[in-house]
Amino acid sequence: MTELTFQSVLDHLLDSKKDIPQGHLSHYSDLDPKSLRLFLDMWGSVPQDRKLLLLDRLNAHLDEDTIVSYEDIGKSLLEDADAEVRARAIGLLSESDDPRLVDTLLGIFLNDTELAPRLKAANLLGEFVLLGELEELDEAHLHEIEEALISVIRSDENPVLRRQAVEAFGYSGREESVSILESAYEREDPLWVASALRAMGRSHDNRWNDSVLAKLLDVNPRIRYAAAEAAGELTIEEAAPVMLQMLEDEEEDDKVTMAAIWSLSQIGGDDARAYILSLLDNAEDNDITEFLEDALENLDFNEQLNKFDLLTLDEDGDLVELDEDELDYEDD
Repeated sequence: MTELTFQSVLDHLLDSKKDIPQGHLSHYSDLDPKSLRLFLDMWGSVPQDRKLLLLDRLNAHLDEDTIVSYEDIGKSLLEDADAEVRARAIGLLSESDDPRLVDTLLGIFLNDTELAPRLKAANLLGEFVLLGELEELDEAHLHEIEEALISVIRSDENPVLRRQAVEAFGYSGREESVSILESAYEREDPLWVASALRAMGRSHDNRWNDSVLAKLLDVNPRIRYAAAEAAGELTIEEAAPVMLQMLEDEEEDDKVTMAAIWSLSQIGGDDARAYILSLLDNAEDNDITEFLEDALENLDFNEQLNKFDLLTLDEDGDLVELDEDELDYEDD
């Protein structure tokens, strides 16, 4: 068999009659300057639907494979003439921590003529807010992003964009976050409530525990879904029995069910483990089995992490486990 070259991959892309094979996707990863130039020189000749198909495939592959990186392509297409291409290009940057992207993303978020790329930019800007909270992004950039998000949240812009800005702002530790999240949560529109709940989960601030718990059994499945996600992010132990009962008592919406199960894997506990194992024993669908196995692995990871938090170093530098009396003493 002849070796597959990047040029042959590009030639295949130009042929709209052929599908894009899974095996071709990795060839678009980590392009060297020469290959990137080949790609960009050819891009204008690719039919529009073919462009979107490739970018959709690359975004999906990025979610599935932790080794590939399409950052070079994503950065190069941020100023593409087509809004859908720009939006998908931002998706390819979902794992980037390059601060040089901030100004470009802010420009798209605030000034792009189409909604799709603005929404994607808002979502990615939220990730940069998180980097700032972790002191992995300089304060000037963090402040610039937060001010932009606040300006849109408090504007009369498209409500979808404003809600996305609320969710992105959830990562922020700014004082304004409390009033912004409360205002969104108290609206009658379930879309705003769901965005507020999602932001609460991202905040990792347990001041929101009661607000999240109050929405776990809401009549609206979109709100239940967001509340279940937030309960897991905030590791609200009181939420576990509520979600277990909810899952046992009724035929729940599939998305809500998945969110609740994953949330249980974040919170942990013997009951959560038993429930996930029972579902795994009876699972017949391969995708469901894989999801439940991932949830079980996540539960194991979080429990091991919690055990590590209960360890300390003795005088010889060895790890020893603290008992509850010692923990109570240290709290005092």
